[in-house]
Amino acid sequence: MSLFNLKNKSILITGSSRGIGKSIALHSAMHGAKVIISSRKIDACIETANEINKEVGDEVAYPIPCNISDSNQLEELVSKTIDLLGGIDTLVCNAATNTHMGSMLDMTDDQFDKVMNNNIKSTQKLCNLCIPHMKEKKDGSIIIISSIAAIKGSPILGAYNISKAADVMIVKNIAAEFGQFNIRANSIAPGLIKTDFAKGLWENPDILKTVLGTTPMKRIGEAEEIAGVAVMLASKAGSYINGETIVVDGGTTIA
Repeated sequence: MSLFNLKNKSILITGSSRGIGKSIALHSAMHGAKVIISSRKIDACIETANEINKEVGDEVAYPIPCNISDSNQLEELVSKTIDLLGGIDTLVCNAATNTHMGSMLDMTDDQFDKVMNNNIKSTQKLCNLCIPHMKEKKDGSIIIISSIAAIKGSPILGAYNISKAADVMIVKNIAAEFGQFNIRANSIAPGLIKTDFAKGLWENPDILKTVLGTTPMKRIGEAEEIAGVAVMLASKAGSYINGETIVVDGGTTIA
């Protein structure tokens, strides 16, 4: 049996109606998992679930809308997932917000608070909701999509960078406290990936030129290149990886 087999695994993925989250959902389903497609808009969730079910040739993707800024909706997301799939083997925290590009001096308090709430508080809340279930069955994998913004300063993404650095510590804390229950928590730190979320960066000629100038592979990444790492962390292949941050950036941060 393949080390990457996800048959009979149930995976909850936030922000999965498009981009990196959608790719993780698709490739997890292709490796045998049942997946929850979740984002704010139900129509987008249904559309993505239908696409994945058609691609896989079976009903393996299920839509549950959720606004990650709403604690009640997060609780409903977890309870509905457990009711529908019988449990949560892997949680993928992918949904995130970036409210401001530019100097931190020009960022309003409301913009800063929204980034911290959506990218840190909601992620911690969602992990806390899933951990008791994983602890009870003594198995579980938590994956947080961080960013190389967590380890590299930026003159235009200050608050976002702070929030992504927090992701790195969240998984370390979870690993330290709950590793004894066979719960693994890791983050993935993508470089610049060609998604709608990052369009403001890769569509800007000056920013793109700067990124490519410091990236040995001379290209930006694709969503499926992040999905491959997520599949590994959700499967037996990643069963002894815990508390780590895996950088997937084509070499940008080593150049």
